[in-house]
Amino acid sequence: MATAQLMKVETSGTWQRGLQTSIKVRDFEPIIVDEPKTLGGTDEGPNPVELVLASLSSCASVMIAFISKELNFSYSGVEFKNEGTLDLRGLQGVEGVSPHFQSVQFNVVIHTEESEERIEALKNEVERRCPVLNLLADAGVTVEGSWVKA
Repeated sequence: MATAQLMKVETSGTWQRGLQTSIKVRDFEPIIVDEPKTLGGTDEGPNPVELVLASLSSCASVMIAFISKELNFSYSGVEFKNEGTLDLRGLQGVEGVSPHFQSVQFNVVIHTEESEERIEALKNEVERRCPVLNLLADAGVTVEGSWVKA
């Protein structure tokens, strides 16, 4: 078995007011995380679960780039559209109801001249190696993926 190659990732956060938190990542400008007005926030930024879906897209995008090089797979663009379903009873503390996503629909449109078989090979490898997708799957979230050629 190969030796572990561990990498630490850090963030920091400061509560601002209400449901709003300022999140700092490395040397970037802080990200304001908030809730929509319908959930009691001020709607001044994405909420945490929206950021999870955004992380899924960006993580898959990075993995597509890495794995495409390994497979000599050519593409000119990728588009993502994700949808997650939460049962708000979990957030409200109802016993036996998970507060995390119940399911996630992960849709990928890839601009390529590659064959369907090559797209499927890329998809399988990305889904196997994408940290965010695997975090969701390992939490028991049903992640349904759709990859189509543009």
